[in-house]
Amino acid sequence: MRKFLVVLDDSRECLNAMRFAALRAAHTGGGVTILSIVPPEEFQTWMGVADLMRAEARERIEAHFEVFAKWMRDKQGVNPELVIREGDPVVEILAQVNDDPSIGILVLGAGTDKSGPGPLVTAMSRASGNLPIPITIVPGDMSKERLEAIT
Repeated sequence: MRKFLVVLDDSRECLNAMRFAALRAAHTGGGVTILSIVPPEEFQTWMGVADLMRAEARERIEAHFEVFAKWMRDKQGVNPELVIREGDPVVEILAQVNDDPSIGILVLGAGTDKSGPGPLVTAMSRASGNLPIPITIVPGDMSKERLEAIT
């Protein structure tokens, strides 16, 4: 089964990327892998405190994931999987793609502010020549109705 890889973060545009991935997976019989990347600099402190911070970050990510997962299961019939990695986002996305050969498409949401599409979209666009899969960039301000129409 081909899977759509989508990045879970705190950005607004993440929502449209999640919707797109779930809708495409539902319409094509695919799956969804939701990747959350924790920057290592969040844990550059004493060992005991770092372990506690990791556990808290994991709990926050899992709670956030469950909101999307419930919607995907209930509305789209797609049961997503969660992967949490720690490190540089571009490196970790590439590693996940290389680690899971069933991933067929990377789905990213583009920011809508004047500063550009966002650091992840910019960085992955630069790295796209090294990716073994295509990238789909979903506009962050695209309406839910338009997303449903194009998927």
